[in-house]
Amino acid sequence: MPDTGITKILIREDEIQQIVADLGQEISDHYQQAGGELIVIGLLRGSFIFMADLVRKIHYPLVVDFMAVSSYGDGTTSSGDVKIVMDLDESVEGKHVLLVEDIIDTGTTFKKVIRMMQNRGPKSLRVCTFLNKPSRRKYDVQIDFCGKDIPDEFVCGYGLDYAQKYRNLPYVGVLSV
Repeated sequence: MPDTGITKILIREDEIQQIVADLGQEISDHYQQAGGELIVIGLLRGSFIFMADLVRKIHYPLVVDFMAVSSYGDGTTSSGDVKIVMDLDESVEGKHVLLVEDIIDTGTTFKKVIRMMQNRGPKSLRVCTFLNKPSRRKYDVQIDFCGKDIPDEFVCGYGLDYAQKYRNLPYVGVLSV
């Protein structure tokens, strides 16, 4: 490993591919039974790499859209006040919605995003996350499709960043900050 600040690899590239394939199959099976229109919504920026791989493994017709939200303002800790920075192009009313996130830890922001989506009248709303940190949870968030539970360590790679860096790593590593 080059001198990147990564102290260990938590999830190897081949493990990531297997997690994504398994999630894609599980999601495909679910929506083939449910039927109806599916819109897969990624929360930017972290989810874009995971979501790109995931939608290629979902064998069900779908539409892709993105949303960007912020709860940090100018600080480094969440204010709890969620603001939409970039909204959806597609209406979710009457459609199955799959929200895709890179990692869910405290659940503070994601709980509010879920409430915003529910208020838009989807037929159903499901959550898929690549990584889950249940030990950090402050708010209960129903996760329907979960790639992997991880310990409370600061991770980067495969879309996850630190100061907008490390997203391009093909693995998930623990960063010493």
